[in-house]
Amino acid sequence: MDEPLIWVLLGRKAGDNTQVLALADALGLSYERKQISARSWELLPHLLLGATLAGIDQRQSSSLVAPWPDLVISAGRRNEPVARWIQQQSGGHAKLVHLGRPWSALARWDLIVTTGQYFLPRADNILHNQLPLLRLQSEQLAAAGEQWLPILKNLPRPWLALMVGGNSGRFVLTSDKAARLGRQANLLAEQAGGSLLITDSPRTPAASFEALENQLTVPVHCFRFGRTDSANPYLGYLALADEFVITGESMSMLAEAASCGKPLHIFDMEDAGSWWRHGHQFRFKPLSHRLAMRWGPQRMRRDIGKIQQLLVASGAAHWLSDGAPSGSCVTPDAAAELAATAERVQQLLKP
Repeated sequence: MDEPLIWVLLGRKAGDNTQVLALADALGLSYERKQISARSWELLPHLLLGATLAGIDQRQSSSLVAPWPDLVISAGRRNEPVARWIQQQSGGHAKLVHLGRPWSALARWDLIVTTGQYFLPRADNILHNQLPLLRLQSEQLAAAGEQWLPILKNLPRPWLALMVGGNSGRFVLTSDKAARLGRQANLLAEQAGGSLLITDSPRTPAASFEALENQLTVPVHCFRFGRTDSANPYLGYLALADEFVITGESMSMLAEAASCGKPLHIFDMEDAGSWWRHGHQFRFKPLSHRLAMRWGPQRMRRDIGKIQQLLVASGAAHWLSDGAPSGSCVTPDAAAELAATAERVQQLLKP
């Protein structure tokens, strides 16, 4: 029997790409990467036309021509209509696996791999995992550790990696919240006699990060996206840090840190009191998220807070607070979840 032809659809979101590549690698089969470049106005044709290429820039995207694949792995709204279009061209032969939560009817997918922040039902074609799929490999982390150890070795230990996200859904990283995060992380490192290894993300507001920096008195190694010429130390931090402090809105950072088996502190970005008392909640993204959560269909809702609560309840993480003590955490078995997911996909390819 010939090896199946597998296409992996990649888009602009690093977290989505990490998951689809993790699954593709776990299958143990060769696959083709197809980079999809969505247009800024893609939402309208995707909602109105369904299975279509109308919302993508085909000149900037990978070629999508026969021979058509046996399997397509996708994630994210923008790649969803493309996967369905490919299945149409294959005469319905191509199996479709989607990670996260599709916008189209759930029955259209051969397998949906989802996690707790989505409100998807239990069904034969829906696999519920604890955390997003991870692509981190021990060899990859070991190499990153060797690269960054000479750079960080003079900083006092323990090393606390502070990984700062930004605005996402109802979570808004205001300057006040960032200052509180800086105080709490600084206190944690100060009590331990250690240092902070800090990285932000493309979503981190500049003013918020400056407010965080103003609270720091302990030794620091810092990387800023788009503002630092050095290589990104993210994998090095994952490999070498003794503890992690993560802003709770980033699923990928939470999952990757939790898989390292070291103490993990989650910074709660929720607003105290009623949300409508906070002016920043009336920005487009947090307000639209609130409206969708209130009025949208249940399966279209998304609440990352559910993942945070699950990690804390299972002992995989602690909430960060003033003077929060360090402590061991239970390590989620990300490798087992990835292997089980790959097995489900391999079942789809059997004649």
